[in-house]
Amino acid sequence: MAAEQGSGLIGRLIGAGEREWTAYTDHAFVRGMADGTLPQAAFRHYLVQDYLFLIHFARAYALAVYKGQSLADMRAAHAGLKAILDVEMDLHVGLCEGWGLSPEELERAPESKATMAYTRYVLETGLRGDLLDLHVALAPCVIGYGEIARRVAALPGAMAESNPYRVWIGEYAGAAYQEVSAAARANIDQLAARSMTEARFPQLLTIFRQACRLEADFWEMGLTLAD
Repeated sequence: MAAEQGSGLIGRLIGAGEREWTAYTDHAFVRGMADGTLPQAAFRHYLVQDYLFLIHFARAYALAVYKGQSLADMRAAHAGLKAILDVEMDLHVGLCEGWGLSPEELERAPESKATMAYTRYVLETGLRGDLLDLHVALAPCVIGYGEIARRVAALPGAMAESNPYRVWIGEYAGAAYQEVSAAARANIDQLAARSMTEARFPQLLTIFRQACRLEADFWEMGLTLAD
């Protein structure tokens, strides 16, 4: 699958990290959602871990508030934090309930190794780096889910009533999330215009590639039901 690059810094990172990006965005887990063949136990396991991931994702946006160099930076990060806590978490809980997973089960679930590795990497990257480092580490998730769902939704049968994963696909392919993804790209370009240098690009590419590898590991965790 050819990488969907687009423009700006993210487009450049996708082009330079195409192998890792493709391994993540065209993973067997994704293909299984697209054609409905993904084992439902794998999706349920993924849903539980994704709930736990979202908690740390919110913490990353809280860190972005602290890392902001202006009120505009802080307000943008706060808007992302509020969207996760007040909207996305509720949507995810609702999706989980549709798969027979109660809020209590989600709260009690232990984190898998893949969840711990990915979330701690993002937070550590943000702690030791600046706002651009943090958002590049978050980009494979924020932007990648939008790209994956948009592509998958266009495949024959992906949105058919018979596909149990059409709700997940539709949520991330929908206009609301596509706006979130586009805004993340624009925000990264604004940050890059302020602090990006050619000498810095290899460091950002390393962050991006590692985050893509950890995203692929997250799919693999779901597929194999790994602890």
